[in-house]
Amino acid sequence: MAQWNPFEEMEMLRREVDKAFEGFGGRQEPSRRVAFLPGSSPRRYPLVNLFDEKEKFYVEALTPGIDPESLNVDIMHNRLTLSGEKIRITPDVKPEAFHRSERASGKFVRTVELPVEVDEQGIRAEYKNGVLLVSLPKAEKAKPKQISVKVA
Repeated sequence: MAQWNPFEEMEMLRREVDKAFEGFGGRQEPSRRVAFLPGSSPRRYPLVNLFDEKEKFYVEALTPGIDPESLNVDIMHNRLTLSGEKIRITPDVKPEAFHRSERASGKFVRTVELPVEVDEQGIRAEYKNGVLLVSLPKAEKAKPKQISVKVA
């Protein structure tokens, strides 16, 4: 028989509230959620997709022009953190020489909260054609369980 854990329910509620306010800018975290701070408004980088399959979650991050050796993938308490640095292609050109500069460079950190616990030992990351794909197998206790019903 499962034991009721009020703290686990409170944590799930907190996540739902955080998710509801995430798009409105109501919750401010330190610059961990944004990158390339110089400019009028920082943006989240890299752009990510988080999707679910039966046994795993996948995080797909758009990271074109980044040296795969500079990418770091960390996980702690159901939070996946992607970090690295995007180097300027033309380091010898002075910033004042640009008439237009839309290709940002610099260090970035992006944290993605995962919906359930994952098996940290089975995480794999692959970089191909400017896309980082992180495979996160679900923890056994996060997988749905089939319960058979006995007829009396």
